Amino acid sequence: MTIVLDGKKIAEEIQRELHEEMKDWKKCGKRLPKLAVIIVGDHTASQVYVNNKENAAKYIGFHSIVKEFPKDITEEKLLCEIDKLNQDSTVDGILVQLPLPLHMDEERVLVSIGPEKDVDGFHPLNMGHLLVGHPEKLPCTPYGIMTLLDRYQIDLEGKHAVIVGRSNIVGKPMSQLLLHQNATVTVTHSKTKNLKEITQQADILIVAIGQCEMITADFVKDGAVVVDVGMNRNSEGKLVGDVAYDDVFPKASFITPVPGGVGPMTITMLMEQTINNARIGDR
Repeated sequence: MTIVLDGKKIAEEIQRELHEEMKDWKKCGKRLPKLAVIIVGDHTASQVYVNNKENAAKYIGFHSIVKEFPKDITEEKLLCEIDKLNQDSTVDGILVQLPLPLHMDEERVLVSIGPEKDVDGFHPLNMGHLLVGHPEKLPCTPYGIMTLLDRYQIDLEGKHAVIVGRSNIVGKPMSQLLLHQNATVTVTHSKTKNLKEITQQADILIVAIGQCEMITADFVKDGAVVVDVGMNRNSEGKLVGDVAYDDVFPKASFITPVPGGVGPMTITMLMEQTINNARIGDR
C-alpha cells in the first residue's frame, strides 16, 4: 500500500510545536525572533511566497517584517539595505525573495547576507560547512525533505538515493544531506545518459528537474520512495510536479503530492532556522 508523504500535515505539526515554544518564550519575557524578508519589484508569484512566509511566522508567534523595494532600485542601494539588517541585532534571519530584476547580480546580493543570518542556507560559507559535514544553515527545501523522511521513519542508511537535478538550491545540497545519513547517492541531470535505467535502481528517488510530469511509472522501481520537488502548470493550468503522480503512485511505497508535499516543509524549515538563530543568540 502506498503511503502519501503529507508535507502539509507534518509542516503543521512542526509549526504547532514552534508555536508552543514561542508561547513559552513570551511567558519568560524572552526576545522573540525576527525574520526580515526583502522583495524587489511586483513579481506575482514572489508576493504569494512572501505572504505564505509571513502568515507562517504570524501563526508561530514571532516577528516578521517585509521590506518592499521598487524594481528599479539600484543594486548598491539594495546592498546598503541588506547591510543595515546585518547590523541589526534584533534581526535573526534575512531572506531575499528571488527572482531579482535583471540588472542585479543575484549571487552578489545573496552573498551580502551575513552567513549567520542566512536562513535560506545559500551563502557559500554555509554551503561549505555542509560539504565538510558540519552543517549550520541548510537550504530549506533539502532540509524539509530530510525532516519529512525522518518524521515518516524512512531509513536511509545503505539505500541507493537517486537525485534528478543538480541545482545549488536542491540537488547538490540534497546529495550531501543524504550522504550524511549513509545513503549511496547518484546525482543525475539534463545531460545524463540512460536516465531511466539509473532512476529504476533508486530506493529513494528525489526529482527536482523542473519538467512537468517528466517521471512516469517506467522510471520508478517497485517500492521506491518518491519525492517530487517540482511545481509546474500543465496544459490545463493545473498545478503538478515533475512526477506523473497518478501513474507513479501504485509503484511507490511512499510519495509526496503536489501541492502539499515538499512546499509546506520548505517554509517551515525557514521558520525553524530563524528561531534556531534566536536560540543560539540567547545562549
